[in-house]
Parts: sequence; C-alpha cells; structure tokens
Amino acid sequence: MEKKIVLAFSGGLDTSFCVPYLKEQGFEVHTAFVNTGGFSAKEEENIRKRALELGAKTHTTSNVVDEYYNKGIKYLIFGNVLKNSTYPLSVSSERIFQALEVLRIVRKLKAGYVAHGSTGAGNDQVRFDLVFDVLAPEVKIVAPVRDNNFQRKYEIDYLKSKGFRFSWNKSKYSINQGIWGTSIGGVETLHSDGYLPEEAYTHHVETTEEKIIRIDFFKGEPVGVDGKKMKPVQAILKIAGIAGKYGIGRDMHVGDTIIGIKGRVGFEAAAPLIIVKAHHLLEKHVLVKGQLNWKDHISSYYGQLMHEAQYLDPTARDMEAFLESSQKKVTGTVYVRLRPYSFQILGCSSPHDLMNPKFGAYGEDNKSYTAQDVTGFTKVLANPLKIYYSLGDAKKTE
Repeated sequence: MEKKIVLAFSGGLDTSFCVPYLKEQGFEVHTAFVNTGGFSAKEEENIRKRALELGAKTHTTSNVVDEYYNKGIKYLIFGNVLKNSTYPLSVSSERIFQALEVLRIVRKLKAGYVAHGSTGAGNDQVRFDLVFDVLAPEVKIVAPVRDNNFQRKYEIDYLKSKGFRFSWNKSKYSINQGIWGTSIGGVETLHSDGYLPEEAYTHHVETTEEKIIRIDFFKGEPVGVDGKKMKPVQAILKIAGIAGKYGIGRDMHVGDTIIGIKGRVGFEAAAPLIIVKAHHLLEKHVLVKGQLNWKDHISSYYGQLMHEAQYLDPTARDMEAFLESSQKKVTGTVYVRLRPYSFQILGCSSPHDLMNPKFGAYGEDNKSYTAQDVTGFTKVLANPLKIYYSLGDAKKTE
C-alpha cells in the first residue's frame, strides 16, 4: 500500500523533481501550492496542471495572502523591519504561513508524511521542518533534495529521463515570489563579488518619466494610493504595480543564516521598501522619542525571530502587542518620488504631527521657552559631566 504524502509544491525545479521521485519511492503524492501573493489565477492553474502531469494524485491550491498580511506583513510594516538594514524578509516571512497551510492540508488528507523541496544549504529547510516538528511531531518529514544532496543538473536529467522537459536556462535562477517581494538566487550570488545580470530580474524599466505618488496610512497600515482608498493588500499590490515599472527595489542581501554560514541573495521588493520607508518617515513625525527608541530594539528582534524560524515563539506575540499599540497615531499621507531604479521619500502630513508650529520651528523660531531657560537647562544638563571632569584622574585619562 502506498504511503500518503503531502508535498509543498511551488512548480519550480526542486519540487517538480520531487513528485516523480517520491512516487518511485512508493509514496502516493498529493501536492499543495500555497499562494502568498504575486501569482495570478492563470499561474495557479499552470502550477496545478504541472503537478498533475508530473504524477500527483491530487493538487490543492490555497491563497493565504490575507492571513500572511494580518499575522506577518502588518507587523513588519509597524516595525519598519529591514534585515541588516536592507532586506524586508520577503521570503523568510512567508515560509511560516506556507508551512502552516501545508500542515492543515496534511491533517485534512490524514497523511502520515509531509515533504518539501528545500536543499541542505539554505534556511527554508529549517523553517518548514520546525513548523512540522513542533505542531505535528507524529508526521514524518521527507526532504529528497536535501537528504540525498541532489544537484540541479541531476534533477533536470532525471526529469528528462521521465519524459518531462526542463530547460537549464529557465532553471538557472532560483526565484521565490510573494506579495512582500521576490528573492533571486543563482551562481552569481554564491560568491562575494558576483552580481545578477539584468535577465535574472523579473521586473525591468518600462517607464522613465518621473512620478510622485501618495500613500495614505491609518494606524500604521497602508490604506490608500493616490487618494483612492483600498485594503492594505490591495495597496501593496498597487504600489508594486506602479514602482515595478521603474525597476525599483533591487538589492543584494548578505546575512547570517540559521545554519551558521553567511548567505547572499538578490531580491526585488519595490512595494515593501517604499512602504517601510514611507511608514518610518510618518512615525518620526508622530511618535515620541521613547517610542521610536524602543521600537528599534523590539523590531530588530522581531525580524530576527521571523527570519530564524522562531515565529511560533510566544515572545513574538508580546512584541506584536507593543508594535500594535505604537501605531495608534501613525495616520497620515506620505509623498514618494519614483525614478528608474530609485525612489525618494519627500514629506508627509498628519493630524498628529509633532512638528507643531505653535511651539516653534527648529533652527528658526522659538515660542515655548526663553534664552534664559536654555542657559539654565544647559547648566543643569552639564553638571554631572562638570563634576566628573573636575577630578584629576578623569582629566589624565581623557
């Protein structure tokens, strides 16, 4: 009797290879594609057809974009999370929600096995395994590519031997696409001085005329573009559609992986980068110093938990509560200039703006204190240091 297994299926080389390979190992393969944004209905259908053509007994398509936004992306925006000040966690943040959905399908089908196509050299193997191991330890995990150290050429040759065509050129780059950005890995990203060629990117410059857009935020969430109200997910897609035509959002992320080595990957994330930077500007106008200071600490650690497969840690829920509370007055409009390959955050307006002219204008006009007040304040502020520097030993060491 065949063993029932659910395979997390993307339609790429690795997961395509897994379908006939797992069948050969005596499994009844059921594929599950989890859309975290960036895939049209037509693309979903093409992925379904590929899975069935490869030999899957059934295929399930799930759209978890709303869940991904409400339980993940929203807090990345609230926290202005950019890993190593660069990467908006485009792929690492979506894996947890894909794994959770695959697990739901495993339970629905009453399968005893779950599989993924991750290699043994990246973070995703840990992200998938950890969710399955923590929430369903009774389900056995199978990772053919990782466990056998299969290489891409071997997988292509194997598929060809089974009658399936897979072009090396199309498989040259590992591309992971979602609503919060696209990651691109290839031979060029395996060493420090390589760079991705134009052909590797999924968006290219189609528009060169400069454009200014406005983004409306309500309690920290993007809720409008160019004056038109919309749900946050729609706003993200709208900004991505506009900015993608400028080739905006390309960069290279270098960081410490979960498995202990340095990793390097290219990415495109026009909407995430614009939204995070726009949101951050608005926060600087409406939050007090202490809020901004503590948000930096908490957001950095929250991003680390998300990146390192620790989203299930209850500490993350505590940090989300803080981030949510901090957004009560993050409401207003931000203006952004778009140009080929770049954008500029111009300014903002908000009913909660703390740059209140009633109290003065920095560097120009003072309305809330006198010159004598500043003189006295400075003397009090300087007093501890004056005491320290009055001591002979302190003077000698400076």
